[in-house]
Amino acid sequence: MSTRNGWDSWASSVPRLTCTSTQAPRPDPAATATRLARAGLADQYMVYETEGGAWHFAAGPAASVTAHANTITAQTAGRTWTSPTGRRPLAEFSAALRALAAAHAPNTADGVGTHFYGWAAFELAHLLHADPEAVGDAPLLHALIPSVEVTLTGEHTLVRAVDVAWGRKVVDLLGEPPAPEPASDGTTPEEAERIVTVGAVDYGSAVAHTVQDIHAGLLEKAVVSRKVPLPAEPAVDFATTYLAGRRANTPARSYLLDLGGYRAAGFSPETVLEVEEDGRVSTQPLAGTRARGADQAENERRRAELLTDPKEIHEHAVSVRLAWEEMAAVCRAGSVVAEEFMAVRSRGSVQHLASRVTGRLRPDAGTWDAFASLFPAITATGVSKRAALQALARHEEGLRGLYGGAVFRGSTTGGLDAALVLRTLIGKGDETWLRAGAGVTAQSDPGRGIEETCEKLRSVAPHLRFAAGSP
Repeated sequence: MSTRNGWDSWASSVPRLTCTSTQAPRPDPAATATRLARAGLADQYMVYETEGGAWHFAAGPAASVTAHANTITAQTAGRTWTSPTGRRPLAEFSAALRALAAAHAPNTADGVGTHFYGWAAFELAHLLHADPEAVGDAPLLHALIPSVEVTLTGEHTLVRAVDVAWGRKVVDLLGEPPAPEPASDGTTPEEAERIVTVGAVDYGSAVAHTVQDIHAGLLEKAVVSRKVPLPAEPAVDFATTYLAGRRANTPARSYLLDLGGYRAAGFSPETVLEVEEDGRVSTQPLAGTRARGADQAENERRRAELLTDPKEIHEHAVSVRLAWEEMAAVCRAGSVVAEEFMAVRSRGSVQHLASRVTGRLRPDAGTWDAFASLFPAITATGVSKRAALQALARHEEGLRGLYGGAVFRGSTTGGLDAALVLRTLIGKGDETWLRAGAGVTAQSDPGRGIEETCEKLRSVAPHLRFAAGSP
């Protein structure tokens, strides 16, 4: 069925999560969420960790929305709706969600709207800021409206499902005694170091060419990345990798997913944006990096070095400046402030300069207007965004896909929490890979750029786990 503006028909067909059950809190919510993911309840799922130690598990597509550059497709109850996007997929995606919000008024008891979980590919940036011809043919945006959702906090475990059968499946799983974590083969320190250096020489050349572009006045900064392919065998175990990596990392957000063609286990250092139902919006640019290890005295030395390094300070300042401008484009005049500036945040194997910029959305600007202005994160692209995207197209090999994009959890009441996809194990089809980048400015040294990507890859590579018995 085709529709131009008829999202109401789709939205009214999407089932609501009307069956609820409140259980006791679990002592290890990360392990519980991972166990639910491993249970095979559905072929699509997401685990998403939000601020404050809450884990969310969503599975089973009660409905889905997928956007390409030129078309958007929504599905539910075995039916399909399609619409042209006019190369404005976010606008049409937002229209579908507005229809869903109208059809699914918040529950009067708790004010909870309908939640959706999804991802946005980095190439969406080309439609928003640069060259539409560089977008490619792959999906740019995918969201799942789940059949079952579990929220795990220190106070309770809340199960919400479309029907009794879905709810019972999950409650029964939660009632089972925790099984030992499945056996898996880990990565040796030597293997991890071999992984993080793959492609380093070519990457140094890409950094040098980007510095030349900057000296030529083409741009001010670019975040140039390199892809690290992993062998097909032994097969990486995403769920076990996620749990091992989360135990060792200190992310702003974490996620485990098999959704819309991508598999991922990630430990995001920052959010692209957070939008609250009352219109408060914030973004958390991190730029400027030093390694972090077990030696606290060395960590403090590197922290002091980070806070006084002209290249790192310049890189961070220009990122915050652009984040401020992007916030101001959608926020009420005078509401944009830097609530935090150049703090140092520990993120697993590295430490970063971190700032937080906040504001209040204008009455005529919505959640997805803010997303369009801030996506992709400036700390994954560069300054200016358009020039940086063009430089990345010249100097990086292939499309980024999920890397540098966003993984998100949102609500029809207007909330959105979108994590930047960095420090992430990614799989698609038969391929599995890691990717890491470094900010390149006029003062950048290729050797230091290589070192920075290795430092970031060490947030994931040592924690890779493989299916037991894989050849």
